[in-house]
Amino acid sequence: MTRLGVRATMASLVICAALLPAGAQAAPAGDFLLACENGRNYPLRATAVSVTGDLVAGYLAIGRRHSAHVRLVPMGAGYRYAGLGFWVDGWRQEAVLHLGKHTAVNCTVLAGNAPPR
Repeated sequence: MTRLGVRATMASLVICAALLPAGAQAAPAGDFLLACENGRNYPLRATAVSVTGDLVAGYLAIGRRHSAHVRLVPMGAGYRYAGLGFWVDGWRQEAVLHLGKHTAVNCTVLAGNAPPR
């Protein structure tokens, strides 16, 4: 992963922690929630975190009883987590969940224990 990619991912983790209300505890590294404009929330659970605290691989709950494996794809700026048939592109707390070639929904990345909007 390039240094810029590491910095962008670390910046997204810092931004997510900064969004928590005062007194709230931060989620463990890599546990996030995609709160999307389609009214759904997609939890993202880490299975691999780098030494610097970057989420490298995990599972995104894309269905009621289905979680799909995602993996970080190095990018020049921002981040991309790709799975089979879907991917998440983003910069800091703003992300777009692509559920195939022709379906995309805007999302906000929240810490895993933050209340959904």
